[in-house]
Amino acid sequence: PPSAPADPAAPPPRALGPPPQGSVGASPRAEGRPSAACPEQEECSVSADTVLAPLRAALDACRATVQKQVCNDIGRRLTVLEDAWAQGKLSAPVRKRMSLLVQELQQQHWDAADEIHRSLMVDHVNEVSQWMVGVKRLIAETRDLPTRE
Repeated sequence: PPSAPADPAAPPPRALGPPPQGSVGASPRAEGRPSAACPEQEECSVSADTVLAPLRAALDACRATVQKQVCNDIGRRLTVLEDAWAQGKLSAPVRKRMSLLVQELQQQHWDAADEIHRSLMVDHVNEVSQWMVGVKRLIAETRDLPTRE
């Protein structure tokens, strides 16, 4: 827009990639994490397997302690994520943030993974609503696993 006042109540522009976590002038690729190493032009190169393999491994780790019905629901939602990814229905910012979320999950940074999940739900609800509930549950169940290696 030609004249966009800095109104704190106004929603951030959506076409510019992920909104900054903190200040308005923050770079979208910085996101306050050193793990955001991949430059913006490489966002599209995040493979589905890079994200889905660790999520499925986390689900497998939960199967021993989590109810079968819960695991099956998470598995179904991961399949919805996989299908959306394969069909090109996920934008580059969603793919990039899911890659970051998986990295945080693998490093057992539960709060950081949860924060990325929340930001995706707020900023890209139409894209992620079908499957993000499963990812959220997976974060919670993985956090509660008895093994602390």
